[in-house]
Order: sequence, then structure tokens, then C-alpha cells
Amino acid sequence: MRIALFALPALLVAACTTETAPEERTVAPILTSEQAFDEFTYARPTEARVTHVALDLALDFEARRVEGTATLDVQAAEGVDEIVLDSNGLVIGGVMDGAGNALEFTVGENDPDKGEPITVKLGEIDGSALQQVVIDYTSAPEAEALQWLDPEQTAGGEHPFVFSQGQAILNRSWIPTQDSPGIRQTWEARITAPKELNVVMSGISRGEPEEVDENRHAFEFAMDNSVPPYLIAIAAGNIAFAELGPRSGVWAEPEVLEEAAAELVDTEAMIDAAEEIYGDYRWGRYDMIVLPPAFPYGGMENPVMTFLTPTFIAGDRSNTGLVAHELAHSWSGNLVTYSSWRDGWLNEGVTSYFESRISESVFGEKRAEQEYALSYASLVEAIEENGADNPNTAMRTPEGISPFDTVGEAIYDKGTVFLRTVETIVGREEFDAFMRGWFDRHAFQPATSEMFLAELREELVAGDEELEDALMLDEWIYGTGLPENAVAPKADAFAEVDEAAAAYAADGTLPLVATWTNWTGAEQQRFLQELPEDLSADQLASLNGSLGLAGNGNNEVLFLWLEAALRNEYDPAVPQAEQFLAEVGRNKFVSPLFRALWDTGRWGRPIATRIYADTRGGYHSYTRSRVDEIVGYEGASGS
Repeated sequence: MRIALFALPALLVAACTTETAPEERTVAPILTSEQAFDEFTYARPTEARVTHVALDLALDFEARRVEGTATLDVQAAEGVDEIVLDSNGLVIGGVMDGAGNALEFTVGENDPDKGEPITVKLGEIDGSALQQVVIDYTSAPEAEALQWLDPEQTAGGEHPFVFSQGQAILNRSWIPTQDSPGIRQTWEARITAPKELNVVMSGISRGEPEEVDENRHAFEFAMDNSVPPYLIAIAAGNIAFAELGPRSGVWAEPEVLEEAAAELVDTEAMIDAAEEIYGDYRWGRYDMIVLPPAFPYGGMENPVMTFLTPTFIAGDRSNTGLVAHELAHSWSGNLVTYSSWRDGWLNEGVTSYFESRISESVFGEKRAEQEYALSYASLVEAIEENGADNPNTAMRTPEGISPFDTVGEAIYDKGTVFLRTVETIVGREEFDAFMRGWFDRHAFQPATSEMFLAELREELVAGDEELEDALMLDEWIYGTGLPENAVAPKADAFAEVDEAAAAYAADGTLPLVATWTNWTGAEQQRFLQELPEDLSADQLASLNGSLGLAGNGNNEVLFLWLEAALRNEYDPAVPQAEQFLAEVGRNKFVSPLFRALWDTGRWGRPIATRIYADTRGGYHSYTRSRVDEIVGYEGASGS
């Protein structure tokens, strides 16, 4: 199958400023197939598209905003005299061309689902020639991509902090550009911040910060590989750096740095393992930042600067599958990116599969198989809860449903099981060769499900009807539920744990303390996931007393304990749950705990309402929007 590509005549464009000589940057193509269409952008990239973004911004912690300019390199098709950008709440002070001439612009009506368009009339432009558009602007204090933290929300307690979260379509609240995954852009930035703070971004640092005045200094960054704009990210606070290896390191608050670095000692081994499987790491450095606990996700795969929650730190490296996942995104998601949000599995499903392969290489087959078993169980549970014929369980989100409402397990776990199934049927060596070729052929470009399937059929199926039938490719990508050829985890992955869980369910026999403490984090999680739904106060007290669940240092395990306690109206767990929800903003933990409280009705709803009144303001807009739906918060979603 041939997929239509659109690229304005010059694939290499000269980028220049008044201070530097022109340099050439490769411009990624725009896909024009029906599957590639992104309905969540106002941009019309086949007419005029952004190829490069240059930011010059000041961080204003007091006003909780960024202000400055964004200089956009624009390519326009012949006869096109305007470009449409994405915005959400940006205050536009003016728009000029690269020579300082004012350009006409209009800001359209706001759509709650995707913000508002900025339409800029272009100046004199010759065919596909490059033009610069300079936008003077300020973000709003409530910009959804930015979370401004007070000092008391940090480990140090003395300095403020800010971080961004661009995925899915939040970066338009602090950067005026074409905010679509299919419109890849290179970028650079100059950021000024108070002198006591450091700034990091998802680009390569251009050197030491320069003094601006006695109170502020400036940092410069560049990303010369084109990326989807949701991957432009920033964080600033009292942070320090620890080297992990020749091309990796970690930033964190000084109070957290030592334990963060200890948890991440396997990073270089992970990079080596990933390269052995799917080829060169093409981004130069792989650094990470461990953010304050308000960060709404486990991790975010921002190039050269993965953002991580501190909740992954367990002291025994048992949760570093998260790091393997974010590293794997350097191939699936960052190197090759879905053009449409409807193809979420192309990023997350492929990455989750690759994560498993990295874990197997670094930590061994047992750990990888156990993590696969947990993933498979989550998928089966999600399908049972939603129904096997629910369109939300399709890997590619069908029309009529928002891709942001698709069941997460259908994107992550179903994608993992799909690729594990293909690998098993065609053979690992053949499948690895195909995947390596996929990343090579589409490096720094967008992609779609139909492209993946077309190439898989061409490269692996090669007209073999029996193999085509065995793979059930279309049913996996476009169908609902779990196809019958899904490769289940090995039966003995959790044999000892499952036997212990069955014994507890049968007669209340608990595993020996020595057995429990010798189990891995994954094994402890499996045991807690297999507990009966309904537990008495005496049973919960016995579980906690024997296994020390409330004092477990692994947040994944602690969360499962709190969830079980709250859904069973266990009063002694409420103070710890309240403290946990006040300190942690990771939605994976926060939303289910509020759900557990809310679903109990008369007992839990007053508790949830009281806790949320105190904690809501400290959550990221993404977490707030999810909990708002659970508790029926009356206010604008994400406000």
C-alpha cells in the first residue's frame, strides 16, 4: 500500500537568525492519508506548516506565566498567504515577520476541546521559501501544560518549581505553534529564570547559563532532530545533577538526588540493551529528571530529558521498568511517531513491548515474564470491565470516540500482547529485523497503523495466506476485545505467588513473612491484586500486621494496599491515604483511590470530598480533570 506524503518542495530548508549563519535542517513529511488526519489541531499543514520554533522566554514564578517570543520558521505552498496555529489561552501581544514588520493576525473562538486558532497573514513570500513569524505572547496563569509548585510542594521546601507536560495537546497553552504529532519541528530556546534555580529542557544544553542581571540567568537549549511538538518540555527548580554513565545522568532536588541516582544505576545497561535490539540511540544523551511528586504521570519520554515521578523509587530498583519504558520511547514514539492520536498504540503499545525486551536483556527472563503477566492480566480485566465488543478496547481508536477516552490497556497492554503474539508466530529474529527496519525507514517521521500493517505484510507475511490467517492482523488493530491467538504469559510466571493467593482466599492462610519479604515487587503486587474484593476489618488488620503493607517502601505495593483498604471502608487506613493523596499527584494512584472512596457511597464520599478540597489545587490539570469526573466536582474541567 502506498501512503500519500506531503512535503513542500524544499525538504532541506535554511534556518537563519540575525546572529547566526544559515544552517540546513531536514523537514519531516506531512502524511495526507485519512488515518493520518488529526482533528485536534487547527493547523492546515499541507498549506503552511511550521518547521522550526525558537523560544525566548522568561519564567515568572510570581505571576505563574511565561512571557517572551516564539519565532517560527514557516513553509507555505505557492499561493498560500496565511498560516494557522494552535493556542489555548495565550495572550498575543503582536506578530511580526523576521524583519520586524507587523503581520495581521486573528485569534478565533475557543473550543473547550482544543483551544483556539491563531491565523497569521504572511508577508511577501516566494513559493515554498522560508519565512519567519515572530509572536510576542504571554501564557495564562492557568496554562494546562505548566504546573507551578510552591516551595512547600518540593522536597527542599525553600524554592518554587515548575514543569511542563505537553502530551496530549497541552503545549499550545504555552507555545504558539502547530500542536499536532504529525507536524514535526526542530526547536531551540533561551530561557531566563531566577538565579537560584536551574532549568532543563528536552533539548541539548548549549553550555553554562549566562548572567542576565543580578537576579536572573539565561539557559539555552537546542533540538536539531525534528520532534512532535508535544515533546518540547521544560522544568525549573532547585535541582542538581548526578552522572550515571558516559551518556546518561539524572537531575533531581538535592534532597532526592542520591537515592534517585542509586535507583537508576542500570540506565547505561538499558541503553546498551536497547541498541542491541533495535539499533543506534540517535539522540546523543539520555538524561532524566526526577520531579516533585505532583507530576501526574509515571514518566514522560521527553527526548534527552525523561521526566520521572519520584514514586518509582523503591530502594531495590524493582520499578525501573518505568525507565525501560521511557527509554524505549526513544525509538517508538519519539523517533517514529503516530500522526494521529487515534494510533496511540503505535507509540505506547510498541514501547511497552520494547520495554519488556529491554527488561529481559538487563534483568532476566523471569522478571520480564512476570511484568508481561501483569500486563496481560490488566488487559483481560479491562476487557471484562468494558465488554469485549466495546469500541474503546480497539487499539486504533475508531471514529466517533475520542482517542483520549480509549481504555489505556487497549493502547499499552493490548499493543504489547499483539507484538508478543506476532513475535511468537513469525520468530524473534525475523520480527526484530522487521522492527529495526521500521525504525530506520521512518526515523524522525510520522506514521499510521495502515503503514505499519502494510509494511508488516510486505516484509513478513509476503503473500503467505496461512501466515496472514494465523496473525489476525486487522482483528488486532481494528477489532475489539482480545483476539483468540493472543499469546498468554507462561503459566509458571507467578506459580508460587498464585498458590499463596489461592491459599489465602481458601482459608486465610498468609504467606510467611520471610517469603513475602523475599518476593520481588512484581510478586508482591500480584499477590495483592489477587486478593478477594471483599475483606473484613479483621482480615485487613491481619494483612497489614503480618506483611507490613502500610510501611512498604514500594509505592506500587502501598497503593494496592490503600486501594483494598478504602474499598472495604477500613477506617485505620484513612489517615495514611489522606497523607498519600496530599503528597502524590500521579494519576495512576490518585484517581483509583478517589474512585475507591467514592464507590463506597455514604462512608467514603464525605472523606473523598474533604480530602479533594485540600488537595485539588496541588494536582496537575490532567489529574484534576480525572478526579473531577469521579467526585462530580462542579467547576471547569482542568481549572
